[in-house]
Amino acid sequence: MAAEGLRRGENGLKVYVMAEIPANILLAQDFAERFDGFSIGSNDLTQLTLGVDRDSESLADVFDENDAAVTGLIRILVPRAHAARRPVSLCGQRPTDDPAFAAFLVRVGIDSISVVPDSFAAVKQHVAAAEDHDDAEGRMAPAGNHATHADAPPAA
Repeated sequence: MAAEGLRRGENGLKVYVMAEIPANILLAQDFAERFDGFSIGSNDLTQLTLGVDRDSESLADVFDENDAAVTGLIRILVPRAHAARRPVSLCGQRPTDDPAFAAFLVRVGIDSISVVPDSFAAVKQHVAAAEDHDDAEGRMAPAGNHATHADAPPAA
């Protein structure tokens, strides 16, 4: 990047690491020293955590972002990244298709969710409902603070 004139921190350039392998998450503090934030690629994280080819029809029934290993890694990453003052986002289809997964992300304190344009309104409603529910239950941290622990979403 530097050879091409791109330097982290200059002219607002921020460099994020894709948190798609367990090592990115388990060593989040080390990665936070080199990157400005984390973006969870939920499909690849699921595939590489479970060792399941996401494109295999014969294994489709075991490919699940709700698996405890995957949600556990997300629960590990968010507070570690936040402790290093690094934001965490998630890109993937699951928050669009599964309101419980969107609510799980809210509970763990995710900073942002990337979605395709045609699902924006639905995901925004899922997130707002989760925030309203957590506010009513008194479990959500005030704006600007992030929860450090949350339960996994219910199995699909």
